[in-house]
Amino acid sequence: MATAATASRAGRLAIIAGDGKLPLYVAQAARAGGENPFILPLRNEAAQDWHGFDSAVIGVGDMAGLARLLKQNAIGRVVLSGGVRRRPAFGEIRANLRHILKLPSVVRTLLAGGDDVVLKMVIELIEAQGVRVVGAHEIAPDLLATAGPIGKVVPGEDDRRDIARAAEAAEALGRLDVGQGAVSVGGRIVALEGVEGTDAMLARVADLRAEGRISKSRKGVLVKLCKPQQDVRADLPTIGRSTVENAVKAGLAGIAVEAGRSLIVDREALVAMANDAGLFVCGLDRSLPGDGI
Repeated sequence: MATAATASRAGRLAIIAGDGKLPLYVAQAARAGGENPFILPLRNEAAQDWHGFDSAVIGVGDMAGLARLLKQNAIGRVVLSGGVRRRPAFGEIRANLRHILKLPSVVRTLLAGGDDVVLKMVIELIEAQGVRVVGAHEIAPDLLATAGPIGKVVPGEDDRRDIARAAEAAEALGRLDVGQGAVSVGGRIVALEGVEGTDAMLARVADLRAEGRISKSRKGVLVKLCKPQQDVRADLPTIGRSTVENAVKAGLAGIAVEAGRSLIVDREALVAMANDAGLFVCGLDRSLPGDGI
């Protein structure tokens, strides 16, 4: 008789891999858990070397090709992992019969929808093929941020005020389905994340500081939160070594991410880098006293 655990793992796992290292960490976690994941790197997005894994490159808008590969490889579960820098043009969309009637709404969503709306549509289209979409954190739970300081450096009182202020801004931004991150310096919101992504936003903060438009005497904080309405199976806020590197270049004191709903990639190296730079990294739980930090 099938148990709840085996039922939850029914069918082979596929990982749709976008940009960044997160897909590789998820694949390694799946393999460590006894699975043989099938990797679907997105053309012109994924940069990892998938030697040693079964894989097939697929276009971002190739829904028909995706459906075929899911069926051919007996896929029962799919993880969406990694960044996607651009949305497919109309001419890149390849639909099968199950998608034809939905095509007009798909095009409208791609043209005008925010990232969260687009991801929910993608999940719906994938699950229409009879598979189940699961979150990266379900396969690699060790990547989830925990509440409190993550490393030796802890935020001071000024930092805590910046965390609270940036968290308010990030939550408002998320409700608009625009981005997940905000930077506060001395209680002033100086940057909000848009389609450019976190690293580009931090580069903009560094430029503003160099130009004297942001105080050089006050450091500031980056906060990343999951959007309030976000489907947690896709695009959880993620930080890695590049986030720390760019936060240092931007002159920030630290980074706070939502505990339990954010991912930390390459944690040991990230913490070592942050400790060496005197930068704090912490998990934020706004339901706890003092936000859990």
